[in-house]
Amino acid sequence: MKVAILGAMQEEIEPFLSSAKHEPLLKYFNKYNEINYGKNIYYEAKYKDIEVVLGYSKIGKVNAALSAATMIERFDADILLFTGVAGAVKKELKIGDLIAATALCQHDLDISIFGHPYGFVPGGAVYVNTSLKLLKLAHKCAKKQGLKLQEGIIATGDQFVADSDKKEWIAKTFNADAIEMEGAAVAVICDALNTPFFVLRAISDAADMDARFDFDQFLKDSAKVSSKFVVSMLEEMANGNFE
Repeated sequence: MKVAILGAMQEEIEPFLSSAKHEPLLKYFNKYNEINYGKNIYYEAKYKDIEVVLGYSKIGKVNAALSAATMIERFDADILLFTGVAGAVKKELKIGDLIAATALCQHDLDISIFGHPYGFVPGGAVYVNTSLKLLKLAHKCAKKQGLKLQEGIIATGDQFVADSDKKEWIAKTFNADAIEMEGAAVAVICDALNTPFFVLRAISDAADMDARFDFDQFLKDSAKVSSKFVVSMLEEMANGNFE
């Protein structure tokens, strides 16, 4: 089995890289190789018997789609785990909460002038569902760690949304819980290439606040939490608890 771990920013995968370079993550993360491909950097490693390819796409849907496709087609990943931060659009989500996507959509995809719903293109769908098996595994990991893992729809767009009215529109139109800039693009690629995928996001800003307020401060801390959670999923896989 080969697992791809993808983030949008260097900061979101830095905990993995630090562990690989200096102190093996849980004493099992090894076989570290750095590969330049497609104007990006990917890292190959091994967690017990699981091959791992790690990378950050850079921000935005196009970059995320390119990296996801590369990890599957060039590096032969069987599963893709995406980790990073997101903004809340539902008031129930608070800063620091972890949310796993049940489905993802593109809030900035709009050909509604032709009678289609927002987020839809002919031959596609508004929502792409994530892997139920990976969701089940994630909840198992959360329970073991005593963490509360929430589920919800995540909306993606090539916009860093700070405006509260825009957030409210996205929440209402797509029944979305959180917003970010990469997840749905990854979902479309994985769905097209028959690759099970999972999207984990840590909430960086609440629905009723300015998203610029504490984003930078939150990013590094959330990356540590998210990476630890992803490693716990790898541990379960390595122990034969995922088929």
